[in-house]
Amino acid sequence: MRKVRTAVADLPALPVIVAIDGPSGTGKSSTSKAVAARMELGYLDTGAQYRAMTWWMLANGIDVDDPAAVAAAAAKPTIVSGTDPKAPTITVDGTDVSGPIRGQEVTAAVSAVSAVPEVRARITELQRGIAAEAPAGIVVEGRDIGTTVLPDADVKIFLTASPEARAARRSAELKGREAADVAATKAALIKRDAADSGRKASPLAKAADATEVDTTELTLPQVIECVVTLIEERKRRGR
Repeated sequence: MRKVRTAVADLPALPVIVAIDGPSGTGKSSTSKAVAARMELGYLDTGAQYRAMTWWMLANGIDVDDPAAVAAAAAKPTIVSGTDPKAPTITVDGTDVSGPIRGQEVTAAVSAVSAVPEVRARITELQRGIAAEAPAGIVVEGRDIGTTVLPDADVKIFLTASPEARAARRSAELKGREAADVAATKAALIKRDAADSGRKASPLAKAADATEVDTTELTLPQVIECVVTLIEERKRRGR
């Protein structure tokens, strides 16, 4: 019987899981959405899920400074994330919260809520389920994706930038909504970094096998191109 060879190009592409971690203001969201859209992958903003949980806690009168109270309520809200990079969505109990979760009240409380182990366990379960169901693969951005949520991700990238660059970017994002000066924004970012890096449950950290990309002196298109190149290289090597 004659053997029929199947060319590699004829084989269906395997889903690729990309983990992009890093602190606020490094360009994670803009980069992740653009890369996902360009490579026709799904997209998940995990930070939005923690913000959604925090929004629900505040809206329902839960004391966000009481870990026990937060833990007891962590299983109650139904959080659903849309994974279209061109139009990502997030709802809580059927309500669109994409706008409210970006407010200063949620921003000020999200680190405390995110530090509660029961919250992290609930959200991590959601994230793993979404990644597992992504047909072509997905770009997942956050702070503990490569270390805790998806330690077996095909590509792991850790974005960094100087505090000054991050503060300038974040302040620019807030213009027109909740204007903030660069100095105040920088102080808030440093405080958030300390809280996220110092928490016991899944702290902000670079995975040992992640590629670090310093975005301080790079334009967004340059960062996107860098990440796309890293993913393409991984795909060429195979898994």
